[in-house]
Amino acid sequence: MKSTIKSSADISLLFSQGKRFSTPFLTVIVLKQNNQHDHELLHGRVAFIAGKKSGGAVWRNGAKRRMRALAYDFGGPWEGYDVVFLARAPILKASYSKVSKACEKALAKAGIVQSAS
Repeated sequence: MKSTIKSSADISLLFSQGKRFSTPFLTVIVLKQNNQHDHELLHGRVAFIAGKKSGGAVWRNGAKRRMRALAYDFGGPWEGYDVVFLARAPILKASYSKVSKACEKALAKAGIVQSAS
């Protein structure tokens, strides 16, 4: 991944102003970047969040690994968008193909990727 959202202020902005697309396995929060003077913001940024309420360190690491793979598979980070992947508890129990299809639908609804089906 080229650019990761690390600032808690940026993540708070995404949570408050971003559009949410939920699946049984994860929630995708998308905010289109406005053209600011900072050239860094023209490149897409992504964040991967797996909360402590859903599981321990092993679960959180596995969930983030799976979300990073999904973002990579779908061509992320996407230019002009800030995207947060928020893991839900069943993300590791389902097959990768099921999670991938659900993520593709969410990203297609957001207008980031073209749906293959």
